[in-house]
Amino acid sequence: MQPGPKNLITDVPGLLVGNAEDAALKSGVTVLTADRPFTASVSVMGGAPGTRETDLLAPDKTVPQVDALALSGGSSFGLAAADGVVDGLRAKGRGFAVGAARVPLVPAAILFDLLNGGAKDWADNPYAALGRRAFEAAGADFALGTAGAGTGALTAMLKGGLGSASLVLDTGVTVGALVAANPVGSANTPGERHFWAAPYEIGAEFGGLGPDPAAGLGRRLESRKMTAFAAQGNTTIAVVATDAALSKAEVQRMATAAQDGIARAVVPAHTPNDGDLVFGAATGTRPLEAPDAERLLIGHAAALCLTRAIARAVYLASPAPGDLLPCWRDAAHQP
Repeated sequence: MQPGPKNLITDVPGLLVGNAEDAALKSGVTVLTADRPFTASVSVMGGAPGTRETDLLAPDKTVPQVDALALSGGSSFGLAAADGVVDGLRAKGRGFAVGAARVPLVPAAILFDLLNGGAKDWADNPYAALGRRAFEAAGADFALGTAGAGTGALTAMLKGGLGSASLVLDTGVTVGALVAANPVGSANTPGERHFWAAPYEIGAEFGGLGPDPAAGLGRRLESRKMTAFAAQGNTTIAVVATDAALSKAEVQRMATAAQDGIARAVVPAHTPNDGDLVFGAATGTRPLEAPDAERLLIGHAAALCLTRAIARAVYLASPAPGDLLPCWRDAAHQP
């Protein structure tokens, strides 16, 4: 397996991603969509998720496909981002056909960034407009780091952000991940120079520093974020996607396998104060030649991509006025 040409989730043919952010707000929205509806499901392993329309993604539910997935900051206010995406899709004539009506389907997940130093004194909820802007901006190329839903994200010790990565299997199947990393835990070992995800890094996609040579790691759970404003302001939300022809149940299994990617990249993971939600998506354009073997590898690749995407989110975060935590690049950890 090797990264795709962009090392982004949009290496999966047909997928598009758009970002919108507000620097003063220190928050934003990221939308994943496609040129046609796609199969989707979800896995949740944290104790504090915030979601919209995720029940319909269960394999036993009637709706077979969706039109977009929205990741947003703003806690429950950010669920309004899906309204803006729905409006954008409706304007394009997209949606699930119900008689003469069309209903765009946009499951969404949010992270908590309400205490990150941004201006949250709005009179009107800004997230619907951000969602519409993100949808309208969707394309094959998009920014990482302090962008979209990762604009105001914070890990335990450093700024979080938006990350993405991809892998192409030997069979030609493409798998990718997209993540807004805002966890309770840290993406870096103590001292913040090395990434927990280092053993899975390809090339120097997040610095190329290699694993931390220290032993006995993980026993000290320091957190600048918790000191700043408490443990409740968290969650990692993600999408893993493939062009493989997978059923809804198989997409859910891919999303579940990808949760290992969070646990490899963040310590601790899946806490009571995280959402740790992973959407799965499959465009279905590539039939499987050896289904049993390929399904296994697709889940494995999804976890690898999500691990790398989380580290890239932190590595690529950039400073902004009023930040509560430093960026990796400005913390004197570069070689």
